[in-house]
Amino acid sequence: MLDKRPEADRILVAQLTGEARHHAKWRELTEDEHTAAVGALRELAAGRADLLAEVAGILEGTSEGEMDEPLTRQAAMLCRKAGADPAAIPAWIQEGRRRRASAKSPPFSGGLHGG
Repeated sequence: MLDKRPEADRILVAQLTGEARHHAKWRELTEDEHTAAVGALRELAAGRADLLAEVAGILEGTSEGEMDEPLTRQAAMLCRKAGADPAAIPAWIQEGRRRRASAKSPPFSGGLHGG
């Protein structure tokens, strides 16, 4: 699937994903850590609630049932707290599930070749 969004949006989604994952820990964040993480995401997003929602939803949808689900859910929650658009998240969760299922599919072999 070709992503027709501006390159700047795709880059910002990647940066937000990295920032959220960077702040997520295998434990509950301290109040200071939580405040710093949410502040960093808000600053980076610069009001783009739609992109925060995309990151939160993709993280949640791709991590369901995976070993890193608690860590990834914490990263997604940081995006939510930073101002992700709550109405947009469910569609992105579905997209994350679709991507996870697609990644687990065997590669396309090219089909049968006549002989």
